[in-house]
Amino acid sequence: MSEIVLPNISEFIAQVSPLNTLPTSAQKTIASHLRIRYLATGETLPFDASEEERWLYVVRTGALEQRWRDGVLRARLGPEDLFGFTFLEGIPGNPEDCYNVTALQNTLLYQIPHSLLKTLLKTYPEYATHFSINAHERLGSAMNVVWSNDEKGLFVRKVSDVASDVISVVRADTTIQQTAWQMRGVDRCSTAVVMENDQIVGIITDRDMSLRVVAKGVDASRPVKDVMTPSPITIGPNELIMQAVALMMQHGIRGLPVVNNNRPVGLLTTSHLVQHHRVQAIFLIEKINHCNTVDELAALAVERQAVFEALVEGNLHSESTHLVMTMIMDACTRKLINLAIQHLGEPPCDYAWLVAGSHARNEVHMMSDQDSALVLADTATESDIIWFMHMAMYVSNGLDMCGYPLCTGNYMAVSRRWCQPVHVWQEYFKKWVRNPEYSQLLNATVFLETRALAGNAALCETVQQTLLDSIAQCPGFLHALTRDAVQTNPPLGIFNNLVLEKSGSDSKTLNIKRYALTLIIDLARIYGLAAGCSETRTEARFIAARDKGLLSPDSCTNIIDTFHFLTRQRLLHQCQQIRLGQPADNQINPQDFGSFERKHLKDAFRIISGLQDAAKLRFVKE
Repeated sequence: MSEIVLPNISEFIAQVSPLNTLPTSAQKTIASHLRIRYLATGETLPFDASEEERWLYVVRTGALEQRWRDGVLRARLGPEDLFGFTFLEGIPGNPEDCYNVTALQNTLLYQIPHSLLKTLLKTYPEYATHFSINAHERLGSAMNVVWSNDEKGLFVRKVSDVASDVISVVRADTTIQQTAWQMRGVDRCSTAVVMENDQIVGIITDRDMSLRVVAKGVDASRPVKDVMTPSPITIGPNELIMQAVALMMQHGIRGLPVVNNNRPVGLLTTSHLVQHHRVQAIFLIEKINHCNTVDELAALAVERQAVFEALVEGNLHSESTHLVMTMIMDACTRKLINLAIQHLGEPPCDYAWLVAGSHARNEVHMMSDQDSALVLADTATESDIIWFMHMAMYVSNGLDMCGYPLCTGNYMAVSRRWCQPVHVWQEYFKKWVRNPEYSQLLNATVFLETRALAGNAALCETVQQTLLDSIAQCPGFLHALTRDAVQTNPPLGIFNNLVLEKSGSDSKTLNIKRYALTLIIDLARIYGLAAGCSETRTEARFIAARDKGLLSPDSCTNIIDTFHFLTRQRLLHQCQQIRLGQPADNQINPQDFGSFERKHLKDAFRIISGLQDAAKLRFVKE
């Protein structure tokens, strides 16, 4: 390599991901040993079968197009993009055997010998994942850079990391007085678990002792089972703190026995949680639960935004951020339902308030709007339905005031169409599945994931089972769903100003929801339904498909890592917009990305495209 151009090449290498992760000495070694190749517009990268060396290619200037052997677009590449990872692990062949590379413009390439890279990665094995043949490993290395384990905070820690290992355990026939002595005099614990025949049958707290025993003058010689709370909510030691917090908020309890194999091993209380950092969401949910008016609830929107910013800037995993934001939306919705009942009186019949969309999937972010429905008991009369529509109006308007916009498609419980008895919902699902025309398919996809938030959850389970049974009997629905889902392709050519849209500022941006995240969510629906899975979470649906043999373990890992990576990019984008005082949206600007993010985005788009092709082959019958 000429000594004249070497400094310029070294400077370029130092800013190209993942080469810039290597030590400076390794970067200089690469710069001094690489080759330079020029391709004119329309020229294809030549392949010399007699050449023993393979190469990792870096685009210095220009643009390239990769197409599979059948002509399907794989990706378009620009300056600072890399290709040729495949053969770093000694797989026979050449990139041209898998895809063809053609110059779209006059292009200058740097060729780095694989043999040199392998030698360097043996010297510096900690950097090997950055150059892995597996895209999901490269995505994983990207996410590990974005958030480290030390910065994940309380919410992604296990219950056993925070909970006390002290809890009182008594038999059901133990007297109240003996139980109180065990709790305070022996174990110095605020809670006792009540056992009978080696099974947990109840729980009692020091607060229960005050309210149920002392305040009511109950004879302390009576057995503790007379005043305990039966069938208590418990948590396992390996569950995440977020799951524990969700249970506490949902059931209005301040302590959870930690149980392992039906044996009490500890106690988790709210006091344990407030001793740790990053619990703003817990305090906010407490405030929500104590609001007495819609105006008080709406005033907390500013704190919700602050929690979102803290979670994103605190480098929390996107799944945990979504879960926290979902818990806050759950709490707001439940509080508004309770306020509506206080205002209107008791519900005239059994009901279930359902949430759908991102809310049902536990994937709430700062742009999530309302998707809801009401399932009523089959005994509901016309006047009962009118009562519930008034309740839905109260709740929907309240959520809008709290910063959760009304659904533009009107998929809300306030619409008469989505406030119906069980048998009507069952007929809806049967009709939609039997006749998957566009409008029916749209209705079905909106309600393919639902979750009961208030009322009788059994009503929700009944209509969900009808949906699953109908799909099992009508395979044509899955075919139609797949055809619809694969009509939109991920933006393989994004950074050459293709598939970009003009935003309000007239700059070209990519809608990351439409061209990436929605595609993954649609695929998760398809594979989850094919697996007979009733789960609503995107990741859980892919795992269910893997367990049923519909997805290979590698494909499952690839798409889940891709989903987490892309959701992280959207959360970062929304957080940045909020910081700048702008309304949050899904329109990311490619010009804001460096080579690091760009490479991983392209890996992500290729993974989505590959799974779309696989779904088409498996589920679409021509």
